[in-house]
Amino acid sequence: MMYTDILYRKDYIRMKDIIYDIQDDLSKKLKKKRYIHSVGVMYTAEALAMRYEVPLTQAALAGMLHDCAKEMKDDELLHYCKKHKISISSEEEKSPFLLHGKAGAHIAQTKYDIDDNDILDAIRFHTTGKPAMTTLGKIIYISDFIEPNRRMLQILPRIRKEAFCDLNKACAMILYYTIDYLSNNSEKHIDSNSKYAYDYYKDYI
Repeated sequence: MMYTDILYRKDYIRMKDIIYDIQDDLSKKLKKKRYIHSVGVMYTAEALAMRYEVPLTQAALAGMLHDCAKEMKDDELLHYCKKHKISISSEEEKSPFLLHGKAGAHIAQTKYDIDDNDILDAIRFHTTGKPAMTTLGKIIYISDFIEPNRRMLQILPRIRKEAFCDLNKACAMILYYTIDYLSNNSEKHIDSNSKYAYDYYKDYI
């Protein structure tokens, strides 16, 4: 075994210990259903990471932490973002739940010492998506939609299958479904990031 392989193995074991510690901490902070969802996203993201040759620890950390701020209420999210000088768009001011990605990325960085920009970006945009996502960003965006504990939708089996064939097409399918669903629900708001993301990925359908 080469010395670099030994170093990699030690680093991987250390990272797995960190992931286990984060998982244990979140099990005490998230509601049971949210925690089960987060574990499902983590495992789905790891499976997709193996398919698309993304580091498993990146996928695991982003998947496990993506909803770490989801338990915050709307007023708490607004207060948290203002306190930490996190930008709030006019859309987010009207629909503060959209801020849980931004707040979650900040928590991942400051509480859990995550300094990987790809992980933080994947957490930040896991709900809305955005144009030109990284491979990890697409994996987390898709995993959040297709993980095994999600309510079964008619389109879900197709997207689950497509996720392991073409990430761009899977993103386009999710964005199309999401925007169509929100457009037909007057009480729901379509975030501009999702619109821009769909315009970027729609040609993959």
